[in-house]
Amino acid sequence: MNASASSLNDSQVVAVAAEGVAAVATAARAPDVGEWGPPAAAAAALGAGGAANASLELSSQLPAGPPGLLLSAVNPWDVLLCVSGTVIAGENALVVALIASTPALRTPMFVLVGSLATADLLAGCGLILHFVFQYVVPSETVSLLTVGFLVASFAASVSSLLAITVDRYLSLYNALTYYSRRTLLGVHFLLAATWTVSLGLGLLPVLGWNCLAERAACSVVHPLTRSHVALLSATFFAVFGIMLHLYVRICQVVWRHAHQIALQQHCLAPPHLAATRKGVGTLAVVLGTFGASWLPFAIYCVVGSHEDPAVYTYATLLPATYNSMINPIIYAFRNQEIQRALWLLFCGCFQSKVPFRWSPVRSEGSPSYQHPTPNKPAFDELFCACW
Repeated sequence: MNASASSLNDSQVVAVAAEGVAAVATAARAPDVGEWGPPAAAAAALGAGGAANASLELSSQLPAGPPGLLLSAVNPWDVLLCVSGTVIAGENALVVALIASTPALRTPMFVLVGSLATADLLAGCGLILHFVFQYVVPSETVSLLTVGFLVASFAASVSSLLAITVDRYLSLYNALTYYSRRTLLGVHFLLAATWTVSLGLGLLPVLGWNCLAERAACSVVHPLTRSHVALLSATFFAVFGIMLHLYVRICQVVWRHAHQIALQQHCLAPPHLAATRKGVGTLAVVLGTFGASWLPFAIYCVVGSHEDPAVYTYATLLPATYNSMINPIIYAFRNQEIQRALWLLFCGCFQSKVPFRWSPVRSEGSPSYQHPTPNKPAFDELFCACW
């Protein structure tokens, strides 16, 4: 009887141990998408556990274990951000290479586009580096550097969009005098100011404006504080408001020009009407894309809390990165001169079927360059070429 009881007890102990191992393995395989980094069970096993912050973490301690356990700790949202960053970096690297290698594209307009592409390229690289550092070299120092780099890059991207909008507005509002006054030096000073402000915003977390010492002050994006995120959101709302105002003014200029042509010709010619409608539609697409990408994230940064599930932050941050993916299509690949440079790069030869208003060998400062005037169809071509 004693031998039988002892054997039964041993069997029960083995069964309980097997159930415990199975429970641990199941918990390790089920990642918690509400956390940035390892799943909740793995974090608890590491001692990070019950009081883990639900906000978007920019660094995490990965559980030690076999490769299968490490793979299960990767957050799918992080993979999506990394893929988005890879596409962004590839597109904008191509635009930067085209502008840098083509002398005809070194005009003020393309310098602004190049600034936008450079900012988006850095943002894409930042998303890739964030993924690598988070799962390979997790530390608070790397977290601060990564978030500062991303803040500076995205701020430079939005600032470059504002600079391009101002340039387009002035080129249409003062079409007779703007091109004779605008110089590369002035554009470089403008870009230097925007990049300086963007770098300042990115350095704030590194210089101490973070919530590492006080978790209660964290925002929906760790380790940014609520006040810092509020400043970034307020800056974005101001930029968006200025862009909206300038777009409305541009539409007014275009329709006024169309009305003048209608009075001179007693009717609005179909080519001018089509160009006007196309331009206004393009403006709506540009502004709508920018607003749809960034407004949800900016609003959530203001109304959200660090106690909210991180999936909300991911769901609003991912569309914001798509803006940097769409910018090359709107501001670069639709331009005929960049298309020409692209064909020259990949094909080595290009025979254009569409006459270019600006020849690649003529710059704005050359004697043969003709400035577009409101009394010529070049005004409508200028409007369409701007976007």
